[in-house]
Amino acid sequence: MNAVRPFHVSLSLRAVYVDPVRLDTFLAQGLHPELGLDPVLMDAADASWHQRVQAILAEAGVRPSLHLPFFDLQPGAADALIREATQKRLMRALDVARGYGPSHLVGHVAYDRILYIRSYPDWRERAVETWTAVLESWPDHPPLHLENVHETDPATVAGLALALRERLPERAGRIGICFDVGHWHSFAGGHALGNLDAWVETLAPVLTHLHLHDNDGTFDQHQAPGTGTIPWAAVFAALSSRGLAPSFTFETHDPSQRQGIAPFMAAHADAFPFFSTITP
Repeated sequence: MNAVRPFHVSLSLRAVYVDPVRLDTFLAQGLHPELGLDPVLMDAADASWHQRVQAILAEAGVRPSLHLPFFDLQPGAADALIREATQKRLMRALDVARGYGPSHLVGHVAYDRILYIRSYPDWRERAVETWTAVLESWPDHPPLHLENVHETDPATVAGLALALRERLPERAGRIGICFDVGHWHSFAGGHALGNLDAWVETLAPVLTHLHLHDNDGTFDQHQAPGTGTIPWAAVFAALSSRGLAPSFTFETHDPSQRQGIAPFMAAHADAFPFFSTITP
């Protein structure tokens, strides 16, 4: 019999910092958080604040995952000063993350095709150098899933994970891609192009995690899955046909959207056969 696997739901640490009741409400729903760590929160909250949050999670018996900061960060930037700042921010984030004992980490690929469309190999090499330095600061780090955002070509996303695995072969099993289905549908033009299968096929060798949320294809709206126009049956079929069973996080930013998670899972029961239940 398969063991129960917990899934995660996004929760901004900055929102918890502003309103601590948010964490209480979240945990009362029986959810496991993917904690969003951003630079503003990192500069505002001291170690004792994080320790208090960690104690609350431990008391609740909840192991979080952690989304690393991404605002203004460019691991593959041509400007060495930008790469240096990016590396410092990410290394500091790993220091914070270590205290939470996360099940996994999520970072952004952050490939800018407008700037680097003619020099992707050089961009990728610089990004690999940055991530290698960052990960070496935590040798036994949990799995790192690198997420697509504005990338329009899945090869640029998969290429970074493959190159990083090649650079760090002993950690290859802990490096992969987070396929953000909502970003594909909106930012990458998936709604108009209908190229889901091409994305999954390209990402398949390194696809280790999913971010699940919905939109109408015009923008990244982070609605509850099933309330937009993403073809979810096709998403799960594309994964299943390739034998893929990645971990996943629901990224519903508005707390009210969390009520849509349980009905969505019930509607796609075959895709979620043995996961922890939640209180809507």
